[in-house]
Amino acid sequence: QVQLVESGGGSVQDGGSLRLSCAASGYTYSVWTGSRYCMGWFRQAPGKEREEVAFINSDDSTHLVLSVKGRFTISKDNAKNTVYLQMNTLKPEDTGTYYCAARLGYCSTNFKRIDFPHWGQGTQVTVSS
Repeated sequence: QVQLVESGGGSVQDGGSLRLSCAASGYTYSVWTGSRYCMGWFRQAPGKEREEVAFINSDDSTHLVLSVKGRFTISKDNAKNTVYLQMNTLKPEDTGTYYCAARLGYCSTNFKRIDFPHWGQGTQVTVSS
């Protein structure tokens, strides 16, 4: 099993910043660290479907969707088994629950939530105008 725990959400004003963290653990994940894997961030606004935000592969290749490119950065710390989503210049439309997810194999730019079997519980981000 893979356990994912998100943290770092909160409430900020328009233009503010937050850094989300996703800590991974579990026997299966410890095996993954020797394999190809992908860690993704997704978000879901009230009344909307969960959407892709960014991913980072185990080879450190990354991708961010157009709506957050230039404002968000994804990174990871292998020693801490943690993936980060640095969110700058936040907008009200960034409001939602942010989820971390994991899968074996590399992601490509057409990554989809259905490809990820492991999910965290989510952390709330609220951006007010």
